[in-house]
Amino acid sequence: MGAVSPVRPSASDADSRLTPGGPGYRRMSLALFLAGVATFALLYSTQALLPLISGEFGVQASEASWTVAAATGGLALFVLPMSALSERFGRRTVMTASLAVAVTVGMLVPFAPSLGALVVLRAVQGAALAGVPASAQAYLAEEVRPKALVTAIGLFVAGNSVGGMSGRVITGWVAQEWGWRVSVGVIGALAVGCAVAFRLLLPAPRHFTAGSLRPRVLLGTVRGHLADPLLRRLYAIGALFMTVFGGVYTVIGYRLTAEPFGLPQGIVGSIFLVYLVGTVSASTAGRLVGRFGRRGALYLAGGTTAAGLLLSLAASLPLVLLGLVLITAGFFAGHAVASSAVSKTAVHGRAQASALYQSAYYIGSSVGSTVGAVAFRSDGWSGTVGVGLLAVIGVVTITVLGTRAARVAARREPVGAH
Repeated sequence: MGAVSPVRPSASDADSRLTPGGPGYRRMSLALFLAGVATFALLYSTQALLPLISGEFGVQASEASWTVAAATGGLALFVLPMSALSERFGRRTVMTASLAVAVTVGMLVPFAPSLGALVVLRAVQGAALAGVPASAQAYLAEEVRPKALVTAIGLFVAGNSVGGMSGRVITGWVAQEWGWRVSVGVIGALAVGCAVAFRLLLPAPRHFTAGSLRPRVLLGTVRGHLADPLLRRLYAIGALFMTVFGGVYTVIGYRLTAEPFGLPQGIVGSIFLVYLVGTVSASTAGRLVGRFGRRGALYLAGGTTAAGLLLSLAASLPLVLLGLVLITAGFFAGHAVASSAVSKTAVHGRAQASALYQSAYYIGSSVGSTVGAVAFRSDGWSGTVGVGLLAVIGVVTITVLGTRAARVAARREPVGAH
């Protein structure tokens, strides 16, 4: 049998979808917000602790950074298979199972006896978490009215930013007193609470239609998405934005604990409070798109990120912090715009479309954290900034190509219409 054809909702079905202010919308928003918190808190739980991990195991930044790259790499590799499971067994079921496994592994991470064991556990944790992002976006695309989709996905991304922020801030202060192992244990406990609340709050899906698990069907869906030029551009944009973000936040702890700043671990962890800016920029992505259009919002996000990278080169702590604010705001806005555009563009196989985006996104994170650390080792902070600026140039170039393609299509449309 072939792929299951998507069932188009009737007018009454469409009216029953969740909308801001309607029944179930707040529960859904809070549930997915908490899922985002748990995902990012676990995924990047070692990032702010890399200087301490380097010290305990006697390794360089480029080696310790694998504790981050392994988690994001595991997610990138498994997000597509997990999305296929969500097409068959349901979004809520897969997200629940993913969080359950991830938080269980999270409670084992503090007991890793070596760097190698820590990297392996982090890879397994990332693979487990792969069931959350793509399934969440597919759930939203099916259960939320289209006009509210960008805002709903922005709230989920905002949860990511809160998870990333709280994880790093908590680990920084806890590690300063009790070490990195206790820190990641605390994050594991926090994630357990988020996972339980998520399962209790998330409304049962009402518009899900089970698909096929046959490899031929999955590969056909993937090929169809990869053949779409717009989706390919959005995947590349997500990867490039995350290359910047992964590189900057993997290395920033090393820069701020060294001279001329010499900040203690607790203060370095508190630097991640700038993630609150990402929470705001992600949740307002819908308004940006409404005012400037999708490509205009991406230009704005790219320009903001580039300005932040350049400001961070200064030897002044206030300017470095301002640079991080701009990088964070630009990144989360760009990510929310690109990811919501994927969900709107894909008319079938939404979980696979979102999974491909997430795979590209987290490959970008792995590349950014690894290459950014290598660049830092060879050329210092300016090397990491150089990697980030190249990625931003890539974002702008791809968006320009998209603008030109849209103009060509607009000129051809009247001819085709006749």
